[in-house]
Amino acid sequence: MSEREIKWKYPQSIVSCEWLRKNLSDKNIRIYDCTTYLHYTDTHPSKPYDVESGIKNYRKGHIPNSAFMDIQEKLSNNDSDFKFTIPDYEILANNFQDLGIGDPYHIILYSGNGIQWATRVWWLIFILGFSKVSILDGGIKEWKRLGFELEKGENTYKKARFVPRIDKTVFVDKEQTYTSLNKKGCILLNALTSDLHRGENSRYGRPGRIPGSKNIPFEELVEDSQKLISPQKAQAIFKNKNINQKIRVLNYCGGGIAATLNAFVLRQLGIEKIEIYDNSMSEWAMDHQLPIEKDYILK
Repeated sequence: MSEREIKWKYPQSIVSCEWLRKNLSDKNIRIYDCTTYLHYTDTHPSKPYDVESGIKNYRKGHIPNSAFMDIQEKLSNNDSDFKFTIPDYEILANNFQDLGIGDPYHIILYSGNGIQWATRVWWLIFILGFSKVSILDGGIKEWKRLGFELEKGENTYKKARFVPRIDKTVFVDKEQTYTSLNKKGCILLNALTSDLHRGENSRYGRPGRIPGSKNIPFEELVEDSQKLISPQKAQAIFKNKNINQKIRVLNYCGGGIAATLNAFVLRQLGIEKIEIYDNSMSEWAMDHQLPIEKDYILK
């Protein structure tokens, strides 16, 4: 296949704002705003950021018919030491069902401040066996740019039928990540910004990266509009890191959010051996028994 002919492998997992606007009246479509804000702090590495729900801005204006999905409250284990740890899969499935996700609905996810919040929820739904779920390309930023209407207030959906078929192979823990170090046929891929990868920033405790890992900052996979870059551009970025269909790619970031965007694009390029380290550097950097690597020595 030539570069010009490259297409996303699963185009049904991405919908445009134009398509959604034309289909807003379809009762089998359910739309969710997944916006979450991180306010970075310098107080202590065990708390690299404060988490704020996007509910306030959602109430001020959202895509018509959309409900709000609180990732921290409903889709995370709040007993964990880390902010976005996946809860028990059965609990997660029940929470999704209560939020209205399940048969016979087509689920559309968007966010207001970065597509990675929508891809996080996409993966959480997908690993539970529900595949009729799509990302809104560009999210509400693109929706507004196109001049499409917004509505105020708050919507909720009635409970749906969700029968989980759980895939426990995608999200991995620190032990599985550790055993993947220097393993042939596996690439550890850091989705954080390049300064964090090099060790110029101690946001998560010890500065640096998981040893041997490569870096593709998640920001490189989206345009300024928050739309995904083209398949051609995406393939070139991953090819430059020697990532192909034969490689197993273990994705990580700061807290398991940005890594889901890299993983989402990898899957769209036909790379199926994908893992995501859930707690990522929030956990790894704080465990002094685990190795760390950096290019930069903090003064």
